[in-house]
Amino acid sequence: MKPIRQIMSAALLGSLLASVPTLAMADAVTAKAVVENYVTLAHAGFNDALASAKTLQDKVDAFVANPTAETQQAAKDAWLAARKPYSQTEAFRFGNKNVDDWEGQVNAWPLDEGLIDYVKQDVYDHEEGNKFANANIIAGTDPIDAALLQSFNEKGGSEANVATGYHAIEFLLWGQDFNAKPQDSGQRPYTDYAKGDACTHGNCERRAQYLKAVTALLVGDLQTMADDWADGKDNYRKAFLALDENEALRRMLFGMGSLSLGELAGERMNVALLAHSQEEEHSCFSDNTHNDIAENSRSIQNVFNGTYTRIDGSKVEGASLAQLVAAKDAKASETLVSKLADTQQKTAAIVTAAKNGENFDQQIAPDNTAGNKRVKAAIAALRSQTGDIEAAAKVLGIDNLNPENSDSFGG
Repeated sequence: MKPIRQIMSAALLGSLLASVPTLAMADAVTAKAVVENYVTLAHAGFNDALASAKTLQDKVDAFVANPTAETQQAAKDAWLAARKPYSQTEAFRFGNKNVDDWEGQVNAWPLDEGLIDYVKQDVYDHEEGNKFANANIIAGTDPIDAALLQSFNEKGGSEANVATGYHAIEFLLWGQDFNAKPQDSGQRPYTDYAKGDACTHGNCERRAQYLKAVTALLVGDLQTMADDWADGKDNYRKAFLALDENEALRRMLFGMGSLSLGELAGERMNVALLAHSQEEEHSCFSDNTHNDIAENSRSIQNVFNGTYTRIDGSKVEGASLAQLVAAKDAKASETLVSKLADTQQKTAAIVTAAKNGENFDQQIAPDNTAGNKRVKAAIAALRSQTGDIEAAAKVLGIDNLNPENSDSFGG
């Protein structure tokens, strides 16, 4: 992959470097300090994800206890808010086995909705050959608990069998997105959780049990991960800090590069764009994919710049990869800082279009030339910055980083 040099004015470059305030102190930064700040950033991010999931759980409980349009909307709003901090943790995934092994139960997608609940069959596009695509757990008789839901994840060997995590909750709150109106997301009625004769589509009590169980499971999973990165415990954080410093730095950069290239640019964006399919977008029921993309991109920037803004507005910052690279090659660091900022601008354009009524599934539609161009620009920026992540790794003496790729790029 050939790096793409970006020509910038001195003023703009100065503005970008100001966003990494400790670059001027690069010579004083040690690898040990960078690694210690990384685990602190990870704990802050997962702790915020946990806190926002607990708020979601409170809103889900209130909705189930009193199903109204207002309590349903409050639960939806809490889900949307919970996605922001979680999406900023994803750069910690690929370089850390504890996160990578755990992620499938928390964030797996796309899911075959008929595994969980009723679907409108004439618009239901499920994985070919998935014999559980219409299992409808909610219409069954097995007691609904965490063990049952976990048992259905990847049941029959199909990755489309997703019974837990954010996107299962999303489907239970929004329902299928039929795309009847381009600006609409899923239109599940609140009466799907109503009592007695007011219940629509049957099984309202079991649907409520499922929603409560899957949300409680998410909170438990996030608690596990927050604990894994907490200070003062015999946990993954302690093991990470005990790694050889070069190996720790390699994992940090590998996580950045793999999210940037194979996962975000590839699986989450290019696959959907090539197929022009809403079924391939990340948060397809709520039409929140634009925010997922922007916050995933931000997570990569956070790790390199050594900063994270918490949900309460406070800022965590410390020794960074940007500083460490700058101490050896100022130009390499400045170039990556600027490319990460450029990618944020490209993903922000996708968010702006969505806020103006053109959701991601509309931007990737085959007849939307401007939308396709906007998405392609973000993909190109992600691919370009990955080349500079690899270059930064080489500056630190890490060769053959080989971040995870995507078949959508032809290998």
